[in-house]
Amino acid sequence: MRFFAYYYEDDLDRFFYKKPQEFTKYTSRETLAYGLGATLYMPATRPNIHQDILSNKHEGLTSLVIDLEDAVGDQQVENAEQLLIQELHKLYGGLYNGFLSHSDLPLMFIRIRNLEQLKRIVMQLGDSIQLLTGAVLPKFNGEQGEQLLQEVARIHSDNHPFYAMPILESSKVIQKETRMKELLKIKQLADHYKDHVLNIRIGATDFCGLYGIRRSADTTVYEIAVLRDCISDIINVFQRHDSGFVVSGPVWEYFSSKNRILKPQLRQTPFRERYGNEGLIWRQKLLDENMDGLIREILMDIANGLTGKTIIHPTHIKVVQALNVVSYEEYIDAQSIIQAAAGEEGVIKSEFSNKMNEIKPHLYWAEKIMLKSQLYGVLHEQYSNIDLIKKEVRFSHS
Repeated sequence: MRFFAYYYEDDLDRFFYKKPQEFTKYTSRETLAYGLGATLYMPATRPNIHQDILSNKHEGLTSLVIDLEDAVGDQQVENAEQLLIQELHKLYGGLYNGFLSHSDLPLMFIRIRNLEQLKRIVMQLGDSIQLLTGAVLPKFNGEQGEQLLQEVARIHSDNHPFYAMPILESSKVIQKETRMKELLKIKQLADHYKDHVLNIRIGATDFCGLYGIRRSADTTVYEIAVLRDCISDIINVFQRHDSGFVVSGPVWEYFSSKNRILKPQLRQTPFRERYGNEGLIWRQKLLDENMDGLIREILMDIANGLTGKTIIHPTHIKVVQALNVVSYEEYIDAQSIIQAAAGEEGVIKSEFSNKMNEIKPHLYWAEKIMLKSQLYGVLHEQYSNIDLIKKEVRFSHS
């Protein structure tokens, strides 16, 4: 698996100063935590999941979650479990018979309802469990969370890694009077099982549901006050330099155009100045597909230190991944900071003559940028993330 694997080699040479590297579920946890990219959710009741993966139906897909929780009605649970097991057995047959290899597989997770369901599915999967990178643990809390992490640790082995991705989405996390105590309790658990926790995820839809809020396509999570405050505290607790986790951006819910109330969130000028009339046509396509709100939210995710994003539609895959590619300037700055970390200098001028790089304050940032660059790659200096998105839009016309 590799980001932008669908590019021709000439395109990779053209855009990337440092090309994205391959990764699988067997890549080290520290690096793999940055490899989720755009994580596509699909219900376990969906037919022919194994065929979608074998045929590479969703180009660019690097991670997916097969959902047994919110996406499945309470009356469908037993049927959904059996369908999931059948699909994974079929996919494992394809792997066993050489139709694909582990390097062809996206990182695959199942989102379970409870501990009993996880145990039941693992038992029925047998060797097919090797297909999975782990389990998504919804409504994770400080009381029952340890039992789930213990089970994940039991399933995990050096030969066949299996990780947990807790989702923070409970009332104790969003409600102010209980939030910090609950977050610190969850963080303590995550620290104790750190080798088995790949990623922390934020359940924005469940949080909003507790307050009867549904954001529009013109509104990012950072503009919903109660949600913004909660995300801020999650970042505060889980991204501290002394024991940090990768935190993923919350889901973007929209994938088709509606009549707009607010002005578009992509200004005309940058598109016209860089690409002329073609840029304006391209901008309109992004607006028609409600991509401007998604782009704005991803940029705010990244500005707040989040990596990757939960998605519910395959059209979002390439946009999420393009915006997470490391720029040449970020990479060179990070490299310079790490090289200067021996202690001879406390501050150095950026090679781009536009900022000062302070070694100690920026070191943690630099280390994260270097890890991210291994998987997403680094752009040549003359290109930006927006150039990658433009190329994707042009591909979609072909």
